[in-house]
Amino acid sequence: MRLRPEGIISAHYDNLKLVLRAFQYRNYRLFFAGQAVSLIGTWMQVVAVSWLVYRMTNSAFLLGLVGFVGYIPTFLLTPFAGVLADRFNRRRILIVTQTLAMIQASILAALSLTGLVEVWHLIALSMLLGLINAFDIPARQAFVVEMIDEKADLGNAIALSSFVFNSARLIGPSLAGILIAIVGEGICFLINAVTFLAVIFALLAMRLKPGSIQSDTRVFEELKEGFIYTFNFRPMRHILLLTILTSIMGMSYVIVMPIFARDILHGGAHTLGFLMGSAGLGALFGAVYLAAKKDTRGLEKVISRGTLVLGLGLISFSFSTHLWLSLILIMCAGFGMMVQTVAGNTILQTITDDNKRGRVMSFYAMAFMGMMPFGSLLAGIVAGRIGAPYALLISGLACVLGGIIFSKKIASLKLS
Repeated sequence: MRLRPEGIISAHYDNLKLVLRAFQYRNYRLFFAGQAVSLIGTWMQVVAVSWLVYRMTNSAFLLGLVGFVGYIPTFLLTPFAGVLADRFNRRRILIVTQTLAMIQASILAALSLTGLVEVWHLIALSMLLGLINAFDIPARQAFVVEMIDEKADLGNAIALSSFVFNSARLIGPSLAGILIAIVGEGICFLINAVTFLAVIFALLAMRLKPGSIQSDTRVFEELKEGFIYTFNFRPMRHILLLTILTSIMGMSYVIVMPIFARDILHGGAHTLGFLMGSAGLGALFGAVYLAAKKDTRGLEKVISRGTLVLGLGLISFSFSTHLWLSLILIMCAGFGMMVQTVAGNTILQTITDDNKRGRVMSFYAMAFMGMMPFGSLLAGIVAGRIGAPYALLISGLACVLGGIIFSKKIASLKLS
């Protein structure tokens, strides 16, 4: 029996509605649009900073050091920031953090465009941005649920947020590679500063239900309560431990990309942009794949498979000396990373009590973003001693091992 054209169109329309169902909420549409603009600038700055550091120093260690100081505040401060996200108005927290991030990008642009920038400036400003992000990340993660009326649509909203994040990761590095080659890194920093206005305006335009302070107990008591709640629940503990591993080992590829772009693939800033963009494209496919899922059933298996794809992608990439093959392999790694992190995020958000959401997501942010500085520093040291390919090979092997171990734990993950 053949389907009529109108039947095919109707089926595609229904599938599109399923994938985009979080857009029925006005506040989420505003948030999505603001993020779509701002994150492009953010990824432009990420690429421009790494290229500027390597161009000025030719040092794999300093690449790792800048990454380390940019993320270490997340590890140290995010748990306390999670308590604040459960106590205070999350939208106001985000407006403050986004404004401060805009100021940081403006200072970076001014120093670069005037030719006054030095390596210590990049280190100090990376640390400042890390401090800002330590408070921004748990508030932003926990804020998603406030924009979604039906909890059943929460997983879709998280996946779509990851979609826009990785769309920006595809567009931003590509634009950065072109602009760096033409006008230098300073313009990338300036564009990033301007794009923060989009998300600030979006936050101000939202209409939210009045919130209230969740608790008046002491900060350390709430932190202890959140830690016990999170790590005593086996599904949460397993997901967070795997996230720690992939953050330290899997995300280290970002730090060594300038080395691959220039010294192994014999390219320039545009090659770095293509590599980062290709990883973003793979992550984009992963976000679309997860957005099309109707519910959280089976996501625990998706986590382990995504980790295996990430590890195998990094291992294969470490051996490649051809640009086209490297682009395909890093795309696979990006797909695996996205599937693993978003599936884990979705499960955590689904099974978490609302009054502890900020703290649980702060531990997730600490596991994901907070562990990156250690991965960055480790990758920089290992790449400097035995070479970037071997550093990435070790990272890929660790991710494969982690995925296999996690798959053995799946039977114990009861999500209700």
